[in-house]
Order: sequence, then structure tokens, then C-alpha cells
Amino acid sequence: MHTSLISPQTVELVSRLTGQNLRKEDITPPVLFLAGLVTVLLGVIHADGTVSAEETQRLRTIFTELIPANNSLRQFVMPMVKSVREQQVYKKLTALLALTSCFSEEEKLLLISFGYQMSAADGTIDEREKQYLTIIADRLGVNARFLSVLEASFSNQAISDTAALAEVHSLLDPAQFQSLDSMFVRAASHIIEHLPAKPKHKTNQKQSVSSYQELKKFQEYRQQLNALCEKLGLTLQNGIDRNVLSPTLAQEVTKVSQRLQSPCFRVAVVGEFSKGKSTLLNALLGEEIQPVRDIPCSGNVTILKYGSQRRVICRYHNGREEEISPAQYQEKASISEQAAYGSYADEIAKSEIAEIVFEHPELELCRNGVEIIDSPGLNEQAERTLITQQVLKTTDAVIFLTHAQNALTEKERELLLYLKKELNYGNKEGASNIFMVVNFFDLLRREESRQQVRKRVETIVTSQNLIAGENRIHFISAQSALEAILAGHENDDYLKSFQGFTDSVEKFLTVERGAIALQQSAAGIKQIINTGCNELTQYREILEGKLTVSQGDKAKIFEQMAEVSGRDVKIKLLANELREESVEEAIESWNEWVEGLGERLMAKSHRWTSEHGHIMSQDKLTKDYADQFVRDITEEIDDWGNQKVQSILKQNMGVLDSQIGEDIDAIRQEFQQFDQQLSTSLVAQFNNLATAGSLGGFGASGRGIASSINPNIGSDESLGVGLGLGALVGAGLLFFTGLGFIGVILGGLAAGAGGGFGFSFLDGDAVKDQIKQKVCELGVEKFDESAQSIFEKVQERIITVFDDRADANSGAMSKAISLWENLLEQQEKRDREQADCEAQKVWLADKRRELEQVQNQIEAILNQSDRPQSINSAS
Repeated sequence: MHTSLISPQTVELVSRLTGQNLRKEDITPPVLFLAGLVTVLLGVIHADGTVSAEETQRLRTIFTELIPANNSLRQFVMPMVKSVREQQVYKKLTALLALTSCFSEEEKLLLISFGYQMSAADGTIDEREKQYLTIIADRLGVNARFLSVLEASFSNQAISDTAALAEVHSLLDPAQFQSLDSMFVRAASHIIEHLPAKPKHKTNQKQSVSSYQELKKFQEYRQQLNALCEKLGLTLQNGIDRNVLSPTLAQEVTKVSQRLQSPCFRVAVVGEFSKGKSTLLNALLGEEIQPVRDIPCSGNVTILKYGSQRRVICRYHNGREEEISPAQYQEKASISEQAAYGSYADEIAKSEIAEIVFEHPELELCRNGVEIIDSPGLNEQAERTLITQQVLKTTDAVIFLTHAQNALTEKERELLLYLKKELNYGNKEGASNIFMVVNFFDLLRREESRQQVRKRVETIVTSQNLIAGENRIHFISAQSALEAILAGHENDDYLKSFQGFTDSVEKFLTVERGAIALQQSAAGIKQIINTGCNELTQYREILEGKLTVSQGDKAKIFEQMAEVSGRDVKIKLLANELREESVEEAIESWNEWVEGLGERLMAKSHRWTSEHGHIMSQDKLTKDYADQFVRDITEEIDDWGNQKVQSILKQNMGVLDSQIGEDIDAIRQEFQQFDQQLSTSLVAQFNNLATAGSLGGFGASGRGIASSINPNIGSDESLGVGLGLGALVGAGLLFFTGLGFIGVILGGLAAGAGGGFGFSFLDGDAVKDQIKQKVCELGVEKFDESAQSIFEKVQERIITVFDDRADANSGAMSKAISLWENLLEQQEKRDREQADCEAQKVWLADKRRELEQVQNQIEAILNQSDRPQSINSAS
């Protein structure tokens, strides 16, 4: 609907019909459609000169179904009906043309469809009613073939023109109206339900979206590396059993092997409601698995993954798991229809479900190591957004959906900026792991429109530096691609476009994610092998008498081991002390920040804007302001976290890191003294083990590769990144109050005046100021109730930072002690087995050859790819 075409005459006419003094900005698409609908329906009712009871009841039913009770439009239905009837507007064709001048082809057809339904309300379509609708349809430019379909549908007659029926289905597809308002979606769904089923093409054998050959190759490389890990583990364990090699080596190999055994790429599908997430997922999988409705339906995180058998597992917040049927999955994966049409904050907040896992043996993409996450929509509700924020922390790639007919709205651009920040660990460059998908491209019928959308999207992405990398923007129709897949139409243009999209995602996962992971895993294994070789060399020199640990050296080694243990204890005590100081400083800073929060937010409310008016769309206006309140309070807490908490952490973590650095340097110096005195390689062994511990290449099971290749891990920059302080506001309001934040605000406002404030006849700016003030009051009140719980979450994050650092230090200390112990073990073994030295040397040579053989095999794996952009070249 092109509301820019609304004329002054239209504004005057709608004002007269509603009894309100409206401005152009008050004339929203729902208001215009409602005015046109009332006019057409009353025209049909009065066309035959009689008004039946069935027609009167149908009129009430239509408006009851289209407009929820708490919607502000409901209060204008009766004034419109009364005005149209008294002024006989339905007889004035010029008036109806003024109301529909900015309607699209789809919206005009939808309007006429309700006319035919009303005409059949009393059982038959009167000829005079039919003539009235034909005249209107002709002036509106509605195809006469479509009128035949509508007449036959509501008269329960057979339809011979199946092509016209298919086109009516296409034009009235609820997806066509999702960029407008939920009232249009309900209206289109209502009509579609009364039409005969859409004619289906002959279905051939289902075709897979892709063979995913590159993903298969990657999995082969990974499996080969893991096999080498197992082989290496046997060699090392043999040396450990002989008291020649350190047990730490086997432990490190086990860590790498465990990561290699659970390699999954995690791909999240993200977007606002109505962008076609579920349909996209179905197209990716080549099967209709996800529930698709014309209202928000993704209430929980759903993970689709490979499994040996088809099953659905429901995981609850209390740790309980249960296997459920596919039918139950369809139910549990969605929010209720009643909640979707109204306020569903409460339903989500009270949900006991943590996530739903759908395992399937035949999903080609999942079979090749990809987990797909169907996340609750961003920006639909604060509660659902918070769930999605948690998903992003372990995501390798994000597919961001937007609607071709309303691509990259202002809110979507804000969401993209947020995604860029989260996925780039705070760096300012474009995110290479975001794929922009412009869905419903088939709805743009003119090539000019398609080019305009392409230019708009590419310009926005480029000018704001949102996305980096090649082939990151794709223009598709997920529904058309899915239909082509299910029908086996390999040459379908939309299927080819979809194939290009999946190819680009596959290339990113294998080359830009998988290659890094393989290289890091291989590097970790190499460091373990180097340490093992050093220890074997060390033992050979002991056997040959070139290296002897005297009694004095042994005493000194025991002293060093005790000193290392003491250093570990001192670091833990220091970490505890600094942790407590940080918490106390944060509490003081928090109390200062909370003071005056309400005044600051009220001042920021003057910048709030909304495209909705205070008369016709007061509920939507209120929601816009509530969303902006959440945005502002999140920014407030982010500012506090970035400025105050990071300052506290950097100062106190600096003290801890400085002491850890001194201790590590002292240990290296002691190792170095022994290296110089005895010609050992303890410093090299210690450095290799430390490096191997930081290289694994794959995240822990179920966390995705992304969790292990954060370039900021271990750096000062990583201290603040990952705290996620802004999201804690919503998390506290959701998980500690039992109610959704937005839902509480809107509920409070609705309780005050049935969905509005009753200020419809006052000055518009005054009403908006009243709503802003009420939103701030209720929002701050809710925040105050949960402030303590929110800060407790901040406190938990602070504690975790110090505990993690202390644990990492303990790991380094343990490795140092293991090297001292191994040196002592080797010397004692030599002293016990002097007579068998030659056999020991032969064994040593064999073990060294085995380690070198594994080293060479790793290089061979990394050089297997024949492609220009190979896994090896990505290192």
C-alpha cells in the first residue's frame, strides 16, 4: 500500500467517516482498508434492497475476527458503519476510489473477496449484489477471471479455471501482506481458508538442495586428523606407561580428539517476524519440517541436527529431557495462536522448555556436520530477542532475513548493527559471517522494482559496513525454491538462486571456518608431538650419560615443584581478593548509576518516534515507545558496563595478570637454568604445552567451531567483550520476575484504558507525551523490582572472569610440575634399568619415528585439497 499517495480528499473523507479530526500521518493502511471494507460490505448488504439477519451477523463476525478486542481500531468500526450507512457512501463510487487509490492489486482483490463472502452470507449470491461487485471490481482493475473464482468458491461450485485459482492463491498468500499489519495477514488467511485448495504440480522424487561436496571433504579431513590423534595417543600412552613421557601429553591429545569428534558448524537463522524463517529452514533441509504460520510462531530455540534415527528431544530448564512425537514437536516449537495474536510475553516467560532438538538421518546439510538453529525472532519481543542473543555466542554463521517488499527497515538495520558487533567481538569492520537473504523476491513482479531493491540493500550494507566478504547478499524466494525441491524441478530459476546461496554458505563454513579449525587442531597436535620428541631426546641423553640429574639437582627440583605449587595457591588467593574488591567497587558504581536513572530515561524519551498515530494505532504507538525504552535502558547499562565495569576489571585484572606473568617468567628462568646446566629443553617443552593448550580448533561439544576461534581470546580486549551487560537487563526482567518486560509495560497500559489512554480527542503531541511518561514510569518501576537480581548476574560475570584466569594459571602450573616430574622419572628409570640401555635406545628410536610419521601425515592431510581456495591455503 502506497500511503504516500493519500490525497487531502481521502484524509477529509476518513475523518468524516470516523468522526475524528485526522491528519495524513493518522491514515494508516489498516485504517484505509477498514474504511474501504465497511463501504464494500454495506454496499453488498444494501444492493438487493433488503438486509438479512445472516448478513448482519456476518458483518459482526468479520470485524470480530479481523480486529482483536484490545486493538484501538475496534472503537472506530461502529462509527464507520454508521457514517457509511447514513451517508450512503457505498453508492458513491468516487468515494470508494478515493479510499482505495493507494491499494495494491493484492489489497484490491482482498477487498472484493470479502464482498463475495458477504454476498453468499444468506446462502445465495443475488444477481444485484453480483452486479454491484462486478462494477466495483472493474473500476478497481480486478481481473474478471478472479471474480469467477471467488463467485464459485463462495457458492460451492466447481472451478474450471485452475490457473486463475492458483493465481488468486498467490495474490492472497498471507505472506504478501506481512510487511503491512497483522490485520491484513488475518484477512488474507480468512479468505484463503474459504477457497478450494491450490492446484498442485505433479510431484516427482524430492531433489536435494545441494550435495554439499565441500562439507563432505571437510568432514573427511577432520576424521583423518582424529584418526591420527588416536594413533598418537597410543604412542604417547606407551611412553607414559614406561615412565618416559609426561601424562600431560596424553591429556592434551585427548582434548584435541574430543573436539575433533564433535565438530559441528552452527548456523542460526535470524530475523524479525514475517520474513519467512521457517520456510527458509524447510528449503535448506529440503523437507517441510518447521511449522509455518502467518503469525509469529517460533517460541523456543529449535536445533536441527543429524541423528541415526528420526526423533525429537525436548530439553527443559530443570535439566529434564524427553522424547516427543513429531506432532508434539509442531505444537511445542510454536507459541499458541491465541498468544501470537495478543501479548505472548507471559507464555514465553513461563515456558519450561530450554530447547527442542530435532534429529533426522536424511537431512543432507545436517548429515555433513551442520546444526541449524531456528531462533526466536529478533525484535518481536524482548524475551524472544534475549533467547536469540544467547544463541549467537556459539554461532559460526548467521542468515539474516528481510522481506523484499520492505527490505532493511530502520529496526532491521539496528539489528544488523547489533549482530555485527556481537559476531565481530566488538570490532568495527564488517562481519564476514553474516549472510543477507532478501526473501519473497518473487513478489516483485517488475524488473525495475527488483533492481531498486537490489540497489537499496547493497547500498545500505556497503555504506554502513555491515557485512564483509564475497557473495554475502542473496535475493531468493524460499517458498518457490522449496516447491521446486519437492516437485523435483531442477531447472527452476528460484532453485538456482537458492543453490547459489547454499553454495556461498558452504564455502564460508569449509574455507573460512573449517580451514581455520583444522589448522588450529593440527598446530595443537604438532606442539604435542614436539614436546614428546623433546622428552624422548631428553631420555636418550640420560641413557647415554650425556644428561645426569644429580642428588643436588633432584633436591632443587623438589624445591621448584613446591615453589610452583605455592605460586598457584598465592595466585588463587590474590584472585579471590581482587574479585571481592571488584564486586565491591561495582556495587558502589551500580548504586551511583541507578540514582537518577528514571530522569535520564525520561529525558531520552523526547527522542522517541513512531510512524503510528495516537488515534487509530495507539497500541502500536505504545509498543514502539516501549521498545525504545528497552533500547535506551539497555544502552544505559551497556555504557555503565563499558565505562565503569571494564575500568574496574582492567585495573584489578591487570594486577592479577602482572603477578601471573611474573610467576610464569620465574618458572621459565628456572627451566632455563636447568637447560643451561644440563642441556635439557624444559623451556621449549613448557612453551609447546602452553601453546597446545590454547589450540584446539573446534569448540566443545555442541558449541560450534566459532567458540574456539575468537581472535580476542586471552587478550585484554576480551575482558569486556562477552560480558553482555546490556542484555542482562532483559534477562533479569525475564528470568527473575516471571514476566516479560514488554508484556508488563503493555499490560500496564492496557489495564489503564483498555489498550489506550482514552486521550484520542486531545492534542496529538500531548497524548504522545503522556504515553511516553507512562512507559517510563512503568518501565523504571519494573526495573527497580528486578535491579538486585540483575546486578547479581553482573556479579556472577565478574566472579567468572577472575575464576577463569585463576584456573588457567593452575593449568600452566600443573604442566610445569609435570615436566619436573618427568625429568625425575626418566633419571630414576635409567638408574633402575642400566643393564637394558641398548633395548631402551631401540625403543626410543621407534617411538620417535612414530611421532615423526604422525607429523608427516598431518601435513599430507592439510595438502589434500585440489581447489584454488583449499583448506591448506586458508591457513
